[in-house]
Amino acid sequence: MQMMNIIQGLAKYLDAGEKHEQVVPITLFIAVLCLCLVIGHLLEENRWLNESITALVLGIIAGATILYFSKGQSSRLLTFDENLFFIYLLPPIIFNAGFQVKKKQFFHNFLTIMLFGVTGVFISSSIVAAGSWWMFPKCGFHGLTIRDYLSIGTIFSSTDTVCTLQVLHQDETPLLYSLVFGEGVVNDATSVVLFNSIQKINVDHFNAHAAFTLIGDFFYLFFTSTCLGVATGLLAALILKGLYFGKHSSVREVALMMLMAYLSYMLAELLDLSGILTVFFSGVIMSHYAWHNVTESSRITTRHVFATISFIAETFIFLYVGMDALDMEKWKMSVLSFWTSIGTYSILIFLILVGRAVFVFPLSMLSNFMNRRAQSTASITVRHQTVIWWAGLMRGAVSIALAFKQFTHAGVTLDPINATMVTTTIIVVLFSTIVFGLLTKPLITCLLPHSDSNSSEPRSPRENMRLPLLSFGESATTNIDRAKDNINMLIERPVYTVHTYWRRFDDAFMRPTFGGPRSTDPC
Repeated sequence: MQMMNIIQGLAKYLDAGEKHEQVVPITLFIAVLCLCLVIGHLLEENRWLNESITALVLGIIAGATILYFSKGQSSRLLTFDENLFFIYLLPPIIFNAGFQVKKKQFFHNFLTIMLFGVTGVFISSSIVAAGSWWMFPKCGFHGLTIRDYLSIGTIFSSTDTVCTLQVLHQDETPLLYSLVFGEGVVNDATSVVLFNSIQKINVDHFNAHAAFTLIGDFFYLFFTSTCLGVATGLLAALILKGLYFGKHSSVREVALMMLMAYLSYMLAELLDLSGILTVFFSGVIMSHYAWHNVTESSRITTRHVFATISFIAETFIFLYVGMDALDMEKWKMSVLSFWTSIGTYSILIFLILVGRAVFVFPLSMLSNFMNRRAQSTASITVRHQTVIWWAGLMRGAVSIALAFKQFTHAGVTLDPINATMVTTTIIVVLFSTIVFGLLTKPLITCLLPHSDSNSSEPRSPRENMRLPLLSFGESATTNIDRAKDNINMLIERPVYTVHTYWRRFDDAFMRPTFGGPRSTDPC
């Protein structure tokens, strides 16, 4: 009997030890997350550093501390799993981006955003893939396959525009903010869809037919994923409007919106579609229709809850990336010498710079040409083009996740080539986020002075019509020019855009069915 008690006591002690081994790392990680929030708040007024850079730096410091106390064994508290990222961390980030997007600006500039976010990814991916395939062997890096090079193209074409968006002012530069924000979201979705399409093709016989198959598969995934997201958002709007949960409990309204959003993502993954695109457009549709079918308290709650979950998930990812940068196991497995590694990093950063410039400036000119007759659409100036180019130079969480998905299994790899690519991706993300992120504020301040920011965005025709025909406080030349513009607007035939026709259809059919105020009402 006494022996049985001793055995039971030992078993309880061992169970408690295993529990502590699991709980302690999570507890420390949450504590560092809290520290990120505090330091991010203290640096908010500075606007030089954002939470992404703060989390990266704190992650590096925490990793170095853990590495010291573990005597060089490990720098991580948790093991990265791409399933954790794609199933639990990424959906709330993308859904919140769709839910919070300024729909009027987003859809008004939809064609330009799609040009940058879809066509731009294809161009950038091609340049990065071809450039790395040609230049890596010349600097001494061998062993990658054709699929690896194609994947590298998509990995380093995914952008992170957080630094730029925190410096831009949405009220002062609505066009620029809309393009940077919209392209950032569509870019991430396109990169993941293209990455998944690459995994399906037969790279052993990569020819023109395989290339067309890749493009066809991409557009199939893009279209079907978007339709699924729209359908899920409309279904949520119909349920909320028809059953009116708010008369009993606003908690059910919030819970239904969250669960329907997550359901759309999981359905897309189950059907081998793009969960990112699905959950993004589900968020857009829910904020456009379903959000107007809930009580006022639920509207406020959903805005804050979705933003909070997204913020925590993003900070979590960057904190882990900072810690993983000092993972000695991957560094020891690397097959490259110091100078070869520096050459590899430099090649990738150079290709990112070139690949970004090759499509931003020509596509901006194309967008200006297409919108030349639309008086309500401002042109993209050279300064705006430079900001858009710079905004897409930072690499972030999606690049890290795709690299882990391509070159590791559950966050672990035993292949020296794969380990080298993971460490290379982490270094490029760290360099681009910290160095380019720190230079973002002075660059934008130089290109878009605060006093001139309002003048860079021309007023819409409707705003110009509200101005007086003559003003005694302005010069005669200004009054004459304004009179000419106003008279021309009165006699010229108005230019109707796709957005105009959509608003008419939306007011006539969609909003009465799925909910929401008319376009003349504030949304």
